[in-house]
Amino acid sequence: MDDYDVTTLALINYFCQERYFNHVQITANEGLKKYGNDPVYIFFRAYGTLMEGRIQEAIQEIDVIKDRSDFSLCSLMTLIYAYRKSSNPDREAIQELEAKLKEERKSAGPKALYFAGLLLWHLGRHDKARDYIDRMIKISNGAKEGLTLKGWIDLTCGKEAYAKKAVKYFDEGMQSEKDIFAVMGKARYFEMRRNYSGAVDTVNHIIVNVPGFLPAFVMKMKLQLALQDWEQAVETAQRLLQKDSHNFEALQILALYSLCREGSVTEAANRIGDLIVALDHFEPHNAELFYKMALAFSRACGRKQQVLQQTQTLVERAVSLDSNNSELATELGYQMVLQGKMKEALKCYKTAMKLDETSVSAFTGIIRCQLFEGQEEEAEQQLEFLSEVQQSIGKSGELSYLHAILAIKKQKGQDEIVNLLSDAVDTHFSSLHGLPLGVQYLEKLNPDFLLEVIKEYINFCPTQSPSSGHASSGLLRHCTSVLETMVKIVPGLLEAIFLMAKVKYFAGDIEAAQSSLQHCIEQNSSYPDAHLLMAQVYLSQRNYKLCSHSLELCLSYSFEVQEHPLYHLIKAQLQKKLGEVQEAIKILQMAMNFPEVKRVRSATKSSNKKITVSMFDRVSIYLELADAHSINGEQHEAAKVMQDAIIEFSGTSEELRITIANADLALMQGDTELALSMLRNIMPEQPYFIQAKQKMADIYLHHRKDKRLYLSCYRDLVDKVPDSHTYLLLGDAYMNIQEPEKAIEVYDQALKKTPKDGTLASKIGKALVKTHNYNKAVNYYESAVKNGQQNFLRYDLAELLLKLKHYEKAEKILQQALHSETGNDLPVLMENSRYFILLAKIYKKMENIEESISYLQQGREVQARVLKKVQLEQPSIAPAQKQFAAEICAEIANHFTTQRDYEQAIKFYKEALVYCETDNKVMLELARLYLAQDDINACQHQCALILKNDADNEAATMMMADIMFRKQDYEQAIYHVQQLLENKPDNYPILSRLIDLLRRAGKLEDVFRFLEVTEKHSSRANLDPGFNYCKGLYLWYTGQPNDALRHFNKARKDSDWGQNAVYNMIEICLNPDNDTIGGELFENIDGDIGNSTEKHESEQLAVRTAEKLLKELKPQTVQGHVQLRIMQNYCLLATKQKTNVEQALNAFTNIATAEKDHVPALLGMATAYMILKQTPRARNQLKRICKMNWNAIDAEEFEKSWLLLADVYIQNGKYDMAEELLRRCLRHNRSCCKAYEYMGYIMEKEQGYRDAALNYEMAWKFGNQTNPTIGYKLAFNYLKAKRYVDAIDICHRVLTTHPNYPKMRKDILDKARAALRA
Repeated sequence: MDDYDVTTLALINYFCQERYFNHVQITANEGLKKYGNDPVYIFFRAYGTLMEGRIQEAIQEIDVIKDRSDFSLCSLMTLIYAYRKSSNPDREAIQELEAKLKEERKSAGPKALYFAGLLLWHLGRHDKARDYIDRMIKISNGAKEGLTLKGWIDLTCGKEAYAKKAVKYFDEGMQSEKDIFAVMGKARYFEMRRNYSGAVDTVNHIIVNVPGFLPAFVMKMKLQLALQDWEQAVETAQRLLQKDSHNFEALQILALYSLCREGSVTEAANRIGDLIVALDHFEPHNAELFYKMALAFSRACGRKQQVLQQTQTLVERAVSLDSNNSELATELGYQMVLQGKMKEALKCYKTAMKLDETSVSAFTGIIRCQLFEGQEEEAEQQLEFLSEVQQSIGKSGELSYLHAILAIKKQKGQDEIVNLLSDAVDTHFSSLHGLPLGVQYLEKLNPDFLLEVIKEYINFCPTQSPSSGHASSGLLRHCTSVLETMVKIVPGLLEAIFLMAKVKYFAGDIEAAQSSLQHCIEQNSSYPDAHLLMAQVYLSQRNYKLCSHSLELCLSYSFEVQEHPLYHLIKAQLQKKLGEVQEAIKILQMAMNFPEVKRVRSATKSSNKKITVSMFDRVSIYLELADAHSINGEQHEAAKVMQDAIIEFSGTSEELRITIANADLALMQGDTELALSMLRNIMPEQPYFIQAKQKMADIYLHHRKDKRLYLSCYRDLVDKVPDSHTYLLLGDAYMNIQEPEKAIEVYDQALKKTPKDGTLASKIGKALVKTHNYNKAVNYYESAVKNGQQNFLRYDLAELLLKLKHYEKAEKILQQALHSETGNDLPVLMENSRYFILLAKIYKKMENIEESISYLQQGREVQARVLKKVQLEQPSIAPAQKQFAAEICAEIANHFTTQRDYEQAIKFYKEALVYCETDNKVMLELARLYLAQDDINACQHQCALILKNDADNEAATMMMADIMFRKQDYEQAIYHVQQLLENKPDNYPILSRLIDLLRRAGKLEDVFRFLEVTEKHSSRANLDPGFNYCKGLYLWYTGQPNDALRHFNKARKDSDWGQNAVYNMIEICLNPDNDTIGGELFENIDGDIGNSTEKHESEQLAVRTAEKLLKELKPQTVQGHVQLRIMQNYCLLATKQKTNVEQALNAFTNIATAEKDHVPALLGMATAYMILKQTPRARNQLKRICKMNWNAIDAEEFEKSWLLLADVYIQNGKYDMAEELLRRCLRHNRSCCKAYEYMGYIMEKEQGYRDAALNYEMAWKFGNQTNPTIGYKLAFNYLKAKRYVDAIDICHRVLTTHPNYPKMRKDILDKARAALRA
């Protein structure tokens, strides 16, 4: 045969094995069209026809080829099979054919034996098929097609010993890479050996070599599902549908994806509808296929009617095609059960029993219906019989479940029921062992059955949250384990996620419960149960507004909830918390009238109704009512309700809870002795014993203040109930009274009982750290990690080593963890993500910034994979993982901000907000970056968003003020800050920002008013470091450096204000008159004063003072250290000594090289160049600064840079360029005295004396009228502008404070007076 024939034959063999018999006929017909009457295709067409039940047609087809030698054996076998399958078998004809088969077999050639073996394999007779193929291989000297077929026979026979050797035959039989039958066999071998990746690679070879062979795509899709890669499986399914729009498997996988992963019931139902159409068209007589296609959908749909209607259609179609099949009738019964149609289900099960009296599944179905209809006696008898039969047929999870339901109906003990439910779950999961994820796995998993079991389980779980840090009940852990598996496999099943939320709520994990419920509500906003539980969550979080909202939503989606006692219980609890006790009493009294609450057996009577109330909730209604009466001062009514509760629940598991509540009541009345005596009566073997002991301990500690008796309660617990939980409680008790050494001993004992308990191991490590026994803590962690029992403690160990600054050790631990924990599972990815981030922190501490960013990026990539998986597998923890992803992005952004790469920083902050839209911290940082980039509108938008969520956010308000300032809307800027100060006048950080804003707005005179308000608000304001710092700022800005120094000095030792105060003091020492350091313009003009010996000595003394102050600075951050280096080198510049200036220049250059666009360093370089008389180089650095965007952090340095460059331009006669820079200065600081002085100088040089006088006036005003040089210049320009009176006035002011000021009398005062006289 040529290649095409090989491909077609492989396709036919695939359809035969899949039992797609109409496809077999279609493919055979296509072969006959192409190759004429090829007997191979005639034979397979006949085989397909026969398997569809059209026996006479098949016999006629076979008669055509039965005399051909190569097909004689397989034709005879087919005829024998056909006669036996007919309703009235012809015994004589069969005997005659069997005799002929014996004769033919003796002389059969290799091909005849091959096709006979092939037929027997398809019929499932593996041993007989092997005999024929072995003989064929022998007489043909190892024919390759024979070896390949032998491989398939061995692989599918169900015997491990044969299956192991199959691959050898595929390798030997493979004729080429295009030998599809052999390559597919090899892929199937890898699949059976669970080497799914190897199988995918093999299938990919087929897809590359023979792209039209669609079964390879089907197999690839199933393998991708086995690898739990739904996305790839869906992609392959879509690709398959492009090639064959009616492909059953692709339609099935897409429908399952919609149902199981996305929870989209409507889309799933539509896809199943498409599948039914395809089945009707291409396999209309295949009852088995219709039946099989219904199984996974019906069991994973959460009883959604849209899907069940479609699956019922599939099963009904199967029954109509094969009405005598008991298995099909049983499945139809189960479909009716899923829809709650018990009478119809019972009919179907009885029909199935008539068809096959030995059908255990039909018998089980009948028992289920009897239990549901309340026929307990009949069901019990049937179960006893079935239990005896079970010993021979093996255990069944469903049977254990039915036993549990019967036990519940008969009100048997809790332990018995729980054991039966546990047995049902364990037996059920044992049937899944070794199955990969796929359609069959979903069928066997049967999420619907597991949900039924879990719902019963939850009724026995403790519904009181365990105290923080304590292990939850074993029942809750068991429920969690089952539900986690379900949510991981079928995250679209909302009921499983809801039950997970319920279990988490009962276990005290409120955040996880809230997260799961949020997911449920997002997927289905009209889910009343989710809203009701969400109300309970909000109530436990004291979020009463949202609790009330959830109750309203619940009622709006389901009015029936008004008939549910739980709704009234939550509503009453809410009213009580809001102080509406009388209203709470009314609601609870209404709840008491419900039949489900008042009667003890109401739970069993109402179990067939929609409304079921747990005993815990019934007791809660009584206890809440008693408590409400007690709060309302109605003690008699409270006692009466408690008495009713004791009678109602006497002999139940909840009786002792009422006793504990009675003790609480006694405690509220101040009778601690009565409370203790009640609690002492609760014995160790009784439920709530642990809670009673905890309550006693609480009374001893908080009411009696007796630590000895407090501990004795927990010691008694350990004696009476010696398990890890009670040891944990005792350890925590020691921690509560600050005795960590004893706590460690107890935790150690607990850990010996449960060596794999991570909570305990972690507590021991943390307790050791709390005792400051760091070495012992490290040794403990290292030992635990070394033993391999507590691998997850590696993170805790690395974190401790980081705190202890053992960076290399911490790095090594984490690197080992990353190498040992590989894989694509969610827990591994989550751990690896944490490891990467901790490694980044370590490298940051080691000042290896490149490695730090690299590990942050790796952590971000892993976290992205976590988020992809967590949404589907564990939606309850998705918000926490999103928050972690946001933190990673924010940390990366922070790195880029430090490096002044603002574009990258903005990119990552934006990504952080994708994960956590309302993170105010990230939004603030992003706003700061926009401000630094001078993107005012973007910054304002971020601030508005923050203030919308948090109207009192100080940082956002201050930034809004900055924005208004930049927009030159000074009134609005000051208004924003005033708003904050009005609420808290002694908010000194805000006051300091207001002073800066008023200075920049040119309104320094308003500062004094705010300082006065603050002093009036607090009598001790003058002693407060914050107030002194603010007053120091004001005095410095108003040209009073000595007074400013005195006030800064008072703040100098403070932990909050000290660092900034010292920096300001240093700046005042180095430049008390606020001159332009390095500027030569005014230095040359006032040269005679500037060179005085007295001034030189004063400057040197100031430098030495600054150097002393520098030693007090102890920066804690990287930027702090850079700032210190800058200031140290400014001190060197201030000496004006060439060697010192050159040393400072080198330091500034190094900083500017390491830190991109570092304005203070660039200004330092320019200043140094100016002192060294290298003006062009200085100008280059200053121009570089001028091109940068202004930011508030470097505001002072920007101003000094612009002034220094203006100085250079003025000296060179470039007045226009200087004016532009000076206007920029004044735009950002309207109080800039020096800018006005330079502007006045320019105007004076241009002989615009009036304009010069106006600028000098401003300089004189903002210099607090204290600088004699400015006074002289102002008086001189008044004189030139013929404003003689003003000139005389200024002269008098200057001479009052500086009587010997040079030339003032002779050049100005005398001339002005003379001019007036004239």
